[in-house]
Amino acid sequence: MLLSRMLWSAMILALVTPLAVVAPVAPTVSGVLQTLSLGAAKAAAPALIAGTSTKCPSAIRGSTPKAPGIVSPGGVTGTTSTDLQSFATRMNQIRVANCLPPIPFRNVRYDACMERRLFWMAEDPSTNPMSAWGHRGQAKRSDGAPDVGCDGNLSGGSGNTGATAAEKWWASTGHRASLYRPGTKGSMESTCILFAMTHGGVPNEPYSFTRAAARWVRC
Repeated sequence: MLLSRMLWSAMILALVTPLAVVAPVAPTVSGVLQTLSLGAAKAAAPALIAGTSTKCPSAIRGSTPKAPGIVSPGGVTGTTSTDLQSFATRMNQIRVANCLPPIPFRNVRYDACMERRLFWMAEDPSTNPMSAWGHRGQAKRSDGAPDVGCDGNLSGGSGNTGATAAEKWWASTGHRASLYRPGTKGSMESTCILFAMTHGGVPNEPYSFTRAAARWVRC
């Protein structure tokens, strides 16, 4: 009888003991998105070429045109003037260090069409930041939203800036050939570099997680 009462009390206690509630842990986004070149394969390459005895172009200074810093319907921040200036400054530093003529700062410009595509990537509802990453005709959104905007050389990840994007694109022979074009010498007055960058993404990417795109055009 005593054993039966003890078992019955234990059963009642088990029924009224509240379940432990574990607070959900907010997912974090980190790492680096694969850097993808426009029209060339990715390959490792030295960061900078050693100095040469050839007389090289001098460094230039300047300011890029303004970028609007718009916010997408999904709350993703677009290209800022700081992004554009950071990219142009580092790109020209790399060019001059490698005996390539610098691009006039006024010719490094914000591109709304590439930005629309970066927004399309960043607003993919998947928690996997690689879900919509890639070039047109290859990348797909998890929700099936049709591809929009214009393609470009791609770079992204946590803490990625305009300057680090310029470095990543130089460090790949495919991107270097597409965006820096080392074989093109002489005046760069009719050369423009288009650039766009987004900050953050749906559903949980922080502002510091960015996506960038750039391409070489004649202007």
